[in-house]
Amino acid sequence: MTEVNTSVAAERNKDPILRVLERVLPAQGRVLEIASGFGQHVTHFARALPALQWQPTEPDPTRHDDIRTRVREAGLTNVAPPLELDVLAPHWPIDGPVDAIVCINMLHASPWPTTPALFSGAARLLGPGAPLVLYGAYLENGTAAPSNLEFDLWLKARGPDWGLRDLEVVTELAGENGFDRVEVVRMPANNLMPVFRKR
Repeated sequence: MTEVNTSVAAERNKDPILRVLERVLPAQGRVLEIASGFGQHVTHFARALPALQWQPTEPDPTRHDDIRTRVREAGLTNVAPPLELDVLAPHWPIDGPVDAIVCINMLHASPWPTTPALFSGAARLLGPGAPLVLYGAYLENGTAAPSNLEFDLWLKARGPDWGLRDLEVVTELAGENGFDRVEVVRMPANNLMPVFRKR
């Protein structure tokens, strides 16, 4: 096997995330993953949900080889080649519509403008009722578990505009872009998985 980069967090959370996706994603169609990292999630999900066609994207092109290698070695035929997608770009390199969007651990590990850009772009690509599924660490009413508050400080040290987003602020922003929050799944390690659907 070819040596690839691995995220410990992605290995730890891929099964709990999959259990939610099995329930909220459509039975078939095209799923856009935003911020695919090293491709651990998309290969895991695509193997478990073969009726869905997956489109990984990653703004860092140096990670694309890891994604391609994982997909190839897993023998998956339902994963398209990775695209270089920066959510801040005015035009995304993908034609809509798509049937679902999944975005894991991006909101807190990127500058704040990526969050409104994500909702704006998702609104262009998703049809009525289609899910936008997010995952990560969030503040709730301005606070969080002590471990997440420590994580927030660590993030802010890495990037001054990084950090945990308040779930209610994110939900309000979603509403402004035509999305309703239909549920919030509480995940291991004090993470949250809010599920939005396009009106």
